[in-house]
Formats: sequence, structure tokens, C-alpha cells
Amino acid sequence: MNEFNNELIKELPDELKRKILEAARLIKSAKRVTAFSGAGISVESGIPPFRGENGLWNKMSPDFIEINHFLARPEESWVLIKEIFYDYFGKAKPNDAHIALAQLEKLNLLHSIITQNIDNLHTVAGSETVYEFHGNSRDLVCLKCNYSYPVSTVNFNNLPPLCKKCRGLLKPDFVFFGEPIPEPAGSNSFLDAKQSDLFLIVGTTGEIMPASVIPRQAKLNNAKIIEINIAPSAFTDSITDIFLQGKATVILKHLLDACQNQSLNP
Repeated sequence: MNEFNNELIKELPDELKRKILEAARLIKSAKRVTAFSGAGISVESGIPPFRGENGLWNKMSPDFIEINHFLARPEESWVLIKEIFYDYFGKAKPNDAHIALAQLEKLNLLHSIITQNIDNLHTVAGSETVYEFHGNSRDLVCLKCNYSYPVSTVNFNNLPPLCKKCRGLLKPDFVFFGEPIPEPAGSNSFLDAKQSDLFLIVGTTGEIMPASVIPRQAKLNNAKIIEINIAPSAFTDSITDIFLQGKATVILKHLLDACQNQSLNP
């Protein structure tokens, strides 16, 4: 077995080492690699998942980001939106997993990232081609005139925030329950899935529609599927070719190291 440059790899089980090496070989030989990320990649940045045992929706109702509820009770919704998505989540920083994906892109080993997350951490980490399937929290959009504001320019002292141009209601530019997937992110995501010959799944359970269809679209087009998750997902036994079980920060650091190891060249 080829050795990794990183001495920390010795702490991993032999079978996981073998799988990481094989995944690295597949990435280096692929023509077009796409990554698909979910909430699990941002957990180590301090952002809890929305679903699952420790999910946010187990602690509170998501009604405040249901579009009809928001339109009927904007002030009530905005109190929670500000607290959760800006006062709390807004302090999060990219972790080693986000940074590793950005480095793979810089090495021309990753073409794009499709993310279900709205936390902007891929972009902050340095990734350039990021399709935000569920939108983002860094901008607010006016529901009346459609003007967009960077969140840093909006005063949250008076809620709900209103458009400076037309006094219309401002809404975070991410998908609320009851809203469609934004374009062109939606179309670009499915197009990349069809065009990729290797698809890297990171930190998602595969339960959210229609996002969960995207990796399956890649598989239908004969892409190899590499999955990184702390536990088996809806993809593991159905479409995954190599399952790398563990924290995204740990696995992606070792995977990046393996891809940089010249001894892995054919």
C-alpha cells in the first residue's frame, strides 16, 4: 500500500486507508468531479443540522420560514430568522472540510460544488464554482421590487426590515418551505450531475427532495459515487461505490493529502 504524506493517516483503520487511496485514484483519473454537500459538512463549524436526532426542527417548529406564514406574520418570523440565521449561524467559519474542497478545486481536481446549505461557508473557504441549490443567507431580496441587498448593509434594529427603495418586505434569499428551487442553481446542479463522471457526496442523509435526486441523476449517467458521512445514508446501499465513514473534516483532509501524493499517480 502506498503511504500518505500525512503521518496522521496511521491513526485510521487499514480498510479506511485503502478506501481513501482508492477514492483519491478515482478523483485524479476522473474528467469531471462534482461535490454535493449537505448540513453534515457544516456541523463542525457549529451549525446544527435541521433534521435528525439533534436537528433544529426537533427543538422548534419551522413554521416561521414557511412562505405563507412569513407573509402573514413577517415581524414574528423575522425575530426568529435574525436570531437563528444571523446572530447565531452568522458567526460560523469554514472548517477543514470546506477548505479541503476549495483546495481540490484549486488543484483542478474538483469542477464544482452543489450545496444544499445556505451558510455561504464554501464560498468563504475559497470555492469559486458553487451552486446554492437552496439559495443563500448572505443577501436579502425585496418581495415587491426584487432589489437585492447584502445582509451587511441591512439594519436589523427594526423588524421586519424593509426595502430602502420601495418599502417592500425583505426576505432572506434562501428557499422557504413552499417556494421553488432558485434558478439557475437548480438547472446547473442537475446539468453538472449529468456531466460528471465522479460525484462526491459529503454530509447529507439524502432525505430532502428534490435535492436527493441529484446524486441519483449522476449515477444514472454512470458516474462513480464516493460518499463521506458519519453514518450510512439513503445513498449508501443504493448508489454509493465507495463509502468513507467518518467526520467530513477528517476524511476530506486525508483525501486531499492522498490526491496531492505523487506516488498515487498511475
